[in-house]
Amino acid sequence: MTILKVPYFMGEPLEGFEVPEPFVEVNPELPDGTAQQRMARIYDELAARVAESESPVVYAGDCVATIGVLAGLQRKGVDPTLVFFDAHGDFNTWETTPSGFLGGMPVAMVTGRGEQTIVEGAGLRPLTDERIIHVGARDLDPGEDTALAGSGLTVVSVDELAHTDLPAGPLYVHVDVDVVDPDELPAVNYPAPGGPSVKTTRMALIHLVATGQVVAFSVSAWNPALPGADRAAAATLQLTGLFR
Repeated sequence: MTILKVPYFMGEPLEGFEVPEPFVEVNPELPDGTAQQRMARIYDELAARVAESESPVVYAGDCVATIGVLAGLQRKGVDPTLVFFDAHGDFNTWETTPSGFLGGMPVAMVTGRGEQTIVEGAGLRPLTDERIIHVGARDLDPGEDTALAGSGLTVVSVDELAHTDLPAGPLYVHVDVDVVDPDELPAVNYPAPGGPSVKTTRMALIHLVATGQVVAFSVSAWNPALPGADRAAAATLQLTGLFR
C-alpha cells in the first residue's frame, strides 16, 4: 500500500493538508496557464505515481484527482469500475453548470462528456457509463439532475449500495467526504445536509473492501482552513483507515 498526497484544490496549493505518514507527495512543477492546464500537469504526475504503486491510497483536495488515479490504473493495465461517493453529482458540463466550477464536472469528464483538457493531459481513456456507480448524491443542479437521470450510470444511496449488484473485476473507490452529513463531518467546502452518518458510510466501504476487488482508493478531503477541520480529519481517518 502506498499513500499519495496531492495537496491541491483546483490546481492551487492547499495549505495545512495533513495526511498519514509515510506518504509520497505529488508536487510537480506547474505551468503558467489555465486551471485546466495546471490540473492536467498535476494529474498526469499522479497517474505516473499510481502506475508504479501497489494498492494506492490517494489523499487529494478535490474530486478531479479521480482522473489521475484512473489514468494511472489504465497505464498498468487495470480497467476498473469507479465507485464514486459524493453528495453532489459532479456531472456538470459547460452546458449545464450554473457556476462554471470545474469541481462539479469530474464524473462527466471521465465519461468523455464536456471539458476534456485534464482527461487528455493525463492520458485517460474515458469510461463507459456502465462502469460507474455513483453513491450518495443528494444535491444536484437542475440540468445536471436531468443529465444524470438520462445517463447509463448506476445511481444509489449509501444505504442501497450493500444491496446493489457489483460487477466482476477491479473496483476503484473514491470518497468525497461531503457525502457524510456535515453535522458529523464538518469543514467541507460545499456541505449538503441530510447525508448518512460516518458509521453508515464506513459500513458501505467495509462491504466494498470485503469483495477483495478494490485496487485503489482515494479521498477528496476536508478544508483545513474551515472551522471543525480537526473533527473532519478524525472522521475521515475512520473511513480511510479501512484501506491501510
